[in-house]
Amino acid sequence: MTPTILILLSGLGLLLVGVGLLGTLLGVRATLAGFSNIDIGLIMAGYYAGYIVGTLSVPRMIRNVGHIRAFAAFAAVGASASLAFGLIIHPWVWLVLRILSGLCVVGLYMVVESWLNEQSAGPARGRIFSFYMMSTLVALGAGQLLLLAGDTTQLTLFALAAILISLGVVPVAITRVHEPRIEQEVSAKFTELLRASPLGFIGALSAGLVNGAFWGMTPVFGQRLALEEGQIAMLMSATILGGALLQWPIGHLSDRLDRRVVLTVTSLATATVAAVTALIVIRGYPGLIGSAFLHGGLMFSLYGISVAYAYDHLEQGQVLEATRGLLLIYGVGALSGPLLAGIAMDLFGPVGLPVVSATTATILALFGLYRMSRRAATPVAEQTEFVPLVRTSPVVLEMHPDVDPAPEFDLPEQR
Repeated sequence: MTPTILILLSGLGLLLVGVGLLGTLLGVRATLAGFSNIDIGLIMAGYYAGYIVGTLSVPRMIRNVGHIRAFAAFAAVGASASLAFGLIIHPWVWLVLRILSGLCVVGLYMVVESWLNEQSAGPARGRIFSFYMMSTLVALGAGQLLLLAGDTTQLTLFALAAILISLGVVPVAITRVHEPRIEQEVSAKFTELLRASPLGFIGALSAGLVNGAFWGMTPVFGQRLALEEGQIAMLMSATILGGALLQWPIGHLSDRLDRRVVLTVTSLATATVAAVTALIVIRGYPGLIGSAFLHGGLMFSLYGISVAYAYDHLEQGQVLEATRGLLLIYGVGALSGPLLAGIAMDLFGPVGLPVVSATTATILALFGLYRMSRRAATPVAEQTEFVPLVRTSPVVLEMHPDVDPAPEFDLPEQR
């Protein structure tokens, strides 16, 4: 791994610590401000709306002004939005700011990932991809602990998030790297994806919904349970740590068995852990942090397994565009997650959040069982290798070890 790659990753990591802090801080502060669960769900969904808009529009913006100018603009707007959250406490203002934040973060991802793509080649590409995915989770997890660095009712933590986002620009800005090209805008034909791999499509959508509900509403869940801020930070960190540690063994198991079975069992396990979490909430039992760790490991695995399963039914040259489409499908699910969780928490109280996760995972498991009755299993020897995936931007997919970029997007008929 070259010094340039380490510098790029350190800059983005510092920036993502601020992004991780801001996401949790918003949920806590919105609850303290008296926002309703549905208002908060809408605000948190705004991030994914900005993410989807940015995924579709940012490549053209970068081509028009260049990577360095685009990166500086995204960082400036992102840092300013972080400060504005603390200055103007109003749900509709926060919704606009959250959409801007989502667009800026995906823009920052795209710039750094395009540089990483230029710096990675050959066999090292897959190792860099995996390291990047894990370092992203670690940075977001570290941001949770900074919730204890100040008073959530004051501007301090919003300013800290803005400072970290601003400082994350410095290592990237001073790195001597030629500006790479983003060759084409993201496109996706969802009907072809659904026809080629129905389970991969529904798996990506379900994973987005469960993960979006977690990122958006878990801090609110903690506040509604009257948890202290340190406990909320631990709850978030334990879930993210579970995702970082358990993805590998679950993913490698899917390489050695029928991947549909592993996805179905993982979905059922996710639903079971979510149901146990609901019982813990209702009965006041101990073990919330432990269930969060298990839930994170299972929940974060769903997307990677779904994508790997979709790869099993694609030709090599079709993988890049198909995976970009799956990433957008994930984004649609993530946009829906906070909204559904907010409605459920209004109806059922805090237990509504694990209920949404349990319901979604159960539906995915049932669909997995249905698909096993409709399609023969892919021989294990022909399955692609699992790699951990975290939602960043479509640009990073060019580093994926199974991707061979090609201009065509002609998915095969269902086999």
